[in-house]
Order: sequence, then C-alpha cells, then structure tokens
Amino acid sequence: MEFLVQVDGSRVYTLPTDERDDLIRRERERGRELLDEGVIQQFWRIPGRRGNVGIWSAVDADTLEEALTSLPIWPYADIEVTALATHPMIRQR
Repeated sequence: MEFLVQVDGSRVYTLPTDERDDLIRRERERGRELLDEGVIQQFWRIPGRRGNVGIWSAVDADTLEEALTSLPIWPYADIEVTALATHPMIRQR
C-alpha cells in the first residue's frame, strides 16, 4: 500500500542546539534505513519550510505507523498521512 506522508519538523528547531543536532543526525540515519528498506519510496523537501513530503510504502496502516513512530523526530513532528489508491486510468495499462 502507498501513502502520501507530509512531515512538518518545525518544532525540532525550538530544541537546544546540541539536542537538535543529535536528533537531526539520528533522524537522517533512520531515514536512510527506511529508504534502504523500501519504506520511503521517494521524498522531497518543501521549499521555504522545515518539512518534506514523500511516498511511503507499507503492507498496511499499522506497519506504516510502526515506521513513522520509529523516527527520532516523531515526538516533535506534525505528520499527515493520506492513503493512496491506484487511479483507474493506470489500471487500464
């Protein structure tokens, strides 16, 4: 199943510098793992904001929840998830 995941990490920047830098370092490591595992299919930064949007893949919403809560940024992020369905025009190919 694919999901559109929007992450706003603005609140991370209210943390003390050392704590913020460590959190961002750990977040990047976990993000790379999720990319290598195929959970994160693609993602993009949102210009002018401290956020990103991406296509995530998981067998179901519970598995996606596990991946999202594994992110070090989880307690500080506002995350919006939209389940995606295949468009009928794509199914006709």
